[in-house]
Amino acid sequence: MADTQTQAADLIIIGAGPAGLTAAQYGARANLKTLIIEQLAPGGQALLIGELENYPGYFRRGEGAPSGFDFAQDLQKQAEQFGASFVYDTVSSLKKEGDSFILGMAGGKLLSAPAVILATGSKPRLLEVPGEKEFFGRGVSYCATCDGPFFKGKKMFVIGGGDAACDEALYLSRLASKVVLVHRRDRFRAQSSIAEQVLKNPAVDVRFNTILLEIRGKESKQVNSVILRGASGGDSYEEETDAVFIFAGTIPQTGLLRVNELSGLAFDESGYVITDQNMATGLPGLFAAGDIRAGTFRQVVTACGDGASAAHNAARYIDELKGSAY
Repeated sequence: MADTQTQAADLIIIGAGPAGLTAAQYGARANLKTLIIEQLAPGGQALLIGELENYPGYFRRGEGAPSGFDFAQDLQKQAEQFGASFVYDTVSSLKKEGDSFILGMAGGKLLSAPAVILATGSKPRLLEVPGEKEFFGRGVSYCATCDGPFFKGKKMFVIGGGDAACDEALYLSRLASKVVLVHRRDRFRAQSSIAEQVLKNPAVDVRFNTILLEIRGKESKQVNSVILRGASGGDSYEEETDAVFIFAGTIPQTGLLRVNELSGLAFDESGYVITDQNMATGLPGLFAAGDIRAGTFRQVVTACGDGASAAHNAARYIDELKGSAY
């Protein structure tokens, strides 16, 4: 059992993206003492969304679509109003002792709860091309809404072919003198509605079957060109640009699970956590929700659905431990 210096809760949620924030709201509404742990600021990948136009019922009449930041703020306020508490720290260890999970925090605090929801999300996948790491923050970015305004009126490249790449290309088209969207395949992977908007946008130059080989910069360490080549081969060529925004997919944030070697967990071939339809992992009391979970469709709305389901089933699990399930 945990010692007397351990702060106890009923439900602990690791990660405050849309999945974690929704889980916190549902956990608190179920009258569970709910703690949600976040390293930085609530919102996760939603903070990268310039206009959240496809979340059901969230389009404000006469005002257009709110930002992902606004959405995250609303979710946080809801969770807090229902009684969820936020802990801003990093989980350094996670283990199970009897029916309780013990979480060691980087700040030295210990937390315990019978149920834990993993909502740590994912991070951008790197292309691993020359210049990508060297010019990060100096023209290379993974967040158009964060860094796009710094290059207003300039030429920008977007790399990728999924929802994120197309959505961010549309956002940047309102800022840039020109946006070049490069995708290695012959068609987009994005939803058809978003892809059609990109293809019809005169400010976006779409180049299919094209590969980014290198990002180059000036002596001042600022991006000033890219090296491109056709996907089927041929000669490479250099083209000037002021910024490169990369959207090549994501990597699940599962480091905490792998370091602590928790038993019963399973991962798919891409490293995402496998759960059942109740968001439960193979370790009783441990649930997963949002972008960390194995699945085929990653959207804000599905992450929120995951979070609600995970919290609901965590509450049922806790009732079963107490012998009060019905």
